[in-house]
Amino acid sequence: MASQPTLVMLSMQIMKHLRIASRWIARWQNWLVAAALLLAVLAGCRLWPHPALRSWLPSSTAVYDSKGHLLRLTLASDQQYRLWVPLKDISPQLVDGVLLHEDRWYAWHPGFNPYGLLRGAWVTYVRHRAPQGGSTVTMQLARLLWGLNTRTPLGKLRQIGRAVQLELFYSKHDILEAYLNFAPYGANVQGVATASLVYFGKPASELTLPEALTLAVIPQNPSRHLLSGDGVDNALISSGLADARNRLYQDWLSRHPQDAGLKPLFALPLALRARSRLPFEAPHAVEQVLAAQQLNDSNRSAMVTTTLDLDLQHILERQIALYVKRKASSGIVNAAALLLDTRDMSIKAMVGSADYHNAAIQGQVNGTLAKRSPGSTLKPFIYALGFDQGVLHPQTVLRDVPTAFGPYTPENFDGHFLGPITATQALIRSRNIPAVWVASQLHEPSLYDFLQQAGIGRLASEQHYGLSLVLGGGEVSMQELAELYAMLANRGVLRPLRLRADDPEPEGTRLLSDEASYMVMDILRQNPRPDEVIGAQGLRLPVYWKTGTSWAFRDAWTAGSFGPYVLVVWIGNFDGSGNPAFVGVEAAAPLYFQIIDALRAEHVPLNEPIRAMPAGLRRVQVCLASGNLPTQWCPQQGPAWFIPGKSPIRVDNIYRPVVMDDATGMPACPPFDGKRTHVEVYEFWPSDLQRVFQQAGMPRRHPPVNPDCSGSEHVNGLPPSITSPLRGSTYTLRLKQLGEERIPFTVTNDADVHNLYWFVDDAYVGRSAPGEPLYWQPHGAGRYTVRVVDDHGLADQRILDVTLVE
Repeated sequence: MASQPTLVMLSMQIMKHLRIASRWIARWQNWLVAAALLLAVLAGCRLWPHPALRSWLPSSTAVYDSKGHLLRLTLASDQQYRLWVPLKDISPQLVDGVLLHEDRWYAWHPGFNPYGLLRGAWVTYVRHRAPQGGSTVTMQLARLLWGLNTRTPLGKLRQIGRAVQLELFYSKHDILEAYLNFAPYGANVQGVATASLVYFGKPASELTLPEALTLAVIPQNPSRHLLSGDGVDNALISSGLADARNRLYQDWLSRHPQDAGLKPLFALPLALRARSRLPFEAPHAVEQVLAAQQLNDSNRSAMVTTTLDLDLQHILERQIALYVKRKASSGIVNAAALLLDTRDMSIKAMVGSADYHNAAIQGQVNGTLAKRSPGSTLKPFIYALGFDQGVLHPQTVLRDVPTAFGPYTPENFDGHFLGPITATQALIRSRNIPAVWVASQLHEPSLYDFLQQAGIGRLASEQHYGLSLVLGGGEVSMQELAELYAMLANRGVLRPLRLRADDPEPEGTRLLSDEASYMVMDILRQNPRPDEVIGAQGLRLPVYWKTGTSWAFRDAWTAGSFGPYVLVVWIGNFDGSGNPAFVGVEAAAPLYFQIIDALRAEHVPLNEPIRAMPAGLRRVQVCLASGNLPTQWCPQQGPAWFIPGKSPIRVDNIYRPVVMDDATGMPACPPFDGKRTHVEVYEFWPSDLQRVFQQAGMPRRHPPVNPDCSGSEHVNGLPPSITSPLRGSTYTLRLKQLGEERIPFTVTNDADVHNLYWFVDDAYVGRSAPGEPLYWQPHGAGRYTVRVVDDHGLADQRILDVTLVE
């Protein structure tokens, strides 16, 4: 057995080791607690809510066309070109080049590199050579974000502290991404994305290795590498920039020897584009996008893709510039045009003025947004509404005769009247009187209601315009007009315009039937080009178009569609001054077709979308003289579009048989003796049309009258139609002139009517001959019923309201 002293000594040794172990355990516990606390602090800093680095400085906006062409790079709110792009969209060669040139230990240091700082201090303060800051990427970002002065030791310490702060709150990925987006690249160019666009005209993801290494060396000393000022074509660069880039390339080869074959590229002269060569394309469209979204004031980066096609934009710009140059002698110095793809309602080209930079024509005004009188460009929609409401069909014969619609007495543009004219020809030839008559027959909706449903803004009340709205009394913008014509091309469905690629494509709202839209388009297609050669129309691209001229020759329009596009052209002055040369068919139409021809010459695909004939549309035979269903007496018949259940159904009554007495040559009186009579067909034109024929030197053979047959019934005749007083009008007379003022009663009547008898409230007031007015003198204010009866016993009546004023 061991002795007792030996056991005591062993126990003491054990206790000693236990005390040493406990001290070590306590010391490691402190270290572990400290490490845990440090990790908790680091995690807390990283997880604590803090703003994204991209929001620290305002950003520019880059606007692109639908094919990726840069249209405009805007200045940020601090007047810097600074465009944010994610790190994944920056060329990996540029990222590696920056780290190789500026911070090779970036992935490992805590925000500052002690060795780099000591070396910088030794070179700067001991050896008194060119100052070297020894800054890391994190430190350089801190200087940019906080605007630090790092030329003094105290400033350098502040920079180190801010760099550590960045490393605590943000990941290495975020810090590198922010530095690459905020790095200086000379003058007011910041960030690799901006520098790539400015100096090389391409995105930062598409840089070649020489371009990437060039951008990698500039931020170290941008004022030395990029001299002050811009050249016409190229930026002014120092002779040392290429040397610095080539030295970096040598370092690059030590890590990427496979790129040694690119060495000849580095021997080429180095050229950077000047900032003045930044694109400034489609200015009106770009400014509309920026204004709508207020992107200039955004604190985050914005890369906006529009629906524009820069190639199409340039075609329109060139043609407008050539046209106004050629027409300047006639006072045509400004124009605007809008090209729209009807398939997705995307605006493909927008030219708001002939020259954006010309202050003399107020070139910065966007003419496609300006509210102007549309002239006759709204007439197709009047006829479409008439087709839908059963007022007429394309071959309905309308009256182009002097007509008063109450106080409104419209005139035709040429001052002449054509008499009977089909709806098709009335629209093609833009006759005013037939269009106003059709509009006067519309209800639910009227033209005014239709324009409101279509979203035409800033319209006054319907009473303000009256029927003058038909001829351009209201105002619409070119973009609104383009939507309306696209609705015709899209078979009556209204859809909003799209200028941004991310704008939704809604299904739209149906405002016209498929059938009515198809018929109007068929009419517009028949409108011959102003330069059309007879017989050549069928060889050309189908074009659906309509012109318009506003009052006092202030605006000349042409609008329509071809292939998949809608094109609207405007000629005029933004100050509203008129010019006799501003006539739609003479001023706007030539430019309209010049643009179409240019698009074809540039091989732009113009295949029209396949549009089948509507299932609810039929072709029927009509009598061409009246547009009504033919009788056996009608000498000429032809096809017409017809909507069953909507289009008016009437039988022709222009051509009527008259039984003639063989002996006297006069109409025979019933009962007829078939052996002594024969039948002759006469044209029974209403009285107003008879007058137009007579004025035109083309009098129709007047149907003979046998006074001995005056008691015979004429069941086929047209009833009289009162034209004055106008239905729904109120006549205001002066009280002191009561007994002196008279109201004219006028009427249109059948061809074989000779006397018209007038009644007011069933009291006989007088007789008039066809074509002559009867003047009636009211005896006071009130509501009267005016009735006319012709000598066939057919009648018409109107309500007449009379008010008196002092």
